[in-house]
Amino acid sequence: MTRRDERPALFVDRDGTLNEELGYLSDLSRMRLLPGVGAAVRAANGAGWPVVVVSNQSGVARGYFTEDFAEQSGRHIRELLHRQGAQISGYYFCPHHPEGQPPYNVVCPCRKPQPGMLQRAARELGVSLNGAYMIGDRATDMATGASLGLTPILVRTGLGVEAETDLPPDFTARGGRIFDDLPQAIGQLLLTRSRQL
Repeated sequence: MTRRDERPALFVDRDGTLNEELGYLSDLSRMRLLPGVGAAVRAANGAGWPVVVVSNQSGVARGYFTEDFAEQSGRHIRELLHRQGAQISGYYFCPHHPEGQPPYNVVCPCRKPQPGMLQRAARELGVSLNGAYMIGDRATDMATGASLGLTPILVRTGLGVEAETDLPPDFTARGGRIFDDLPQAIGQLLLTRSRQL
């Protein structure tokens, strides 16, 4: 039986990875899951993988929306996934930006590419960073994962196509992976896992 603290997590970015990239989303009625995301997260749930959302929400620091709204958006995406039989184990966001408004105008250890959100999730949820993955559509997501030894996975949804051109030339040679979207990424991870069992 796998102990709780031995379960490697799938850390997943939010905007552009789980839901449509709309810039600074400030209206929950506009939040839409990307195609196939619900089924993909549900499949990860079925395989026993904790799915943890980690999201920079600098719109708080920039004054576009409140920290309460950022909390609400986390509950909303949980509900959207729940309607499709999927669940996330945790939702973490960073409201800071060094060029934002007080009190959020700080350089903090939780804003990606810093690893603070992932480290906090590991402590609070009892999941392992060893063997974990960081999936997202930005170079900052890839840097966050790599900083902790996670396998970084870029998806081409959201800003992923643009981010792909900025990746180091040896990104895949060093273990990074690139997929068209989250469903393809999770599907391939599950296939690889089943072959190893």
